[in-house]
Amino acid sequence: MATSTAKSKKKWSAHVTQTSDALDLKAKIFKSKDPRRIAASLKRSAEKSKRRKGTPFQSAMSMLNFYINRAGKNLTKAQRVPLEKAKNKLRILFHRKQIV
Repeated sequence: MATSTAKSKKKWSAHVTQTSDALDLKAKIFKSKDPRRIAASLKRSAEKSKRRKGTPFQSAMSMLNFYINRAGKNLTKAQRVPLEKAKNKLRILFHRKQIV
């Protein structure tokens, strides 16, 4: 019985990723090691989306944070660093204040 609870938690985040109304993301974009490429792809997807509920910036940043949080401890430092840097790249692309 405990395993079905663990399975349902895993399935929940996968379900959200697959059926999210926020963005239609390019396949495997979060596997990229280039923060600029990640940010540009998220920006493009957010601006194209007619289903998002917030601003393009909010949707793009939300999807990036969702992925980072969902992956959690399973992300290696080499995987996490470009994703964290992509946050500031997104801020630059959307003409927002950078966080140092």
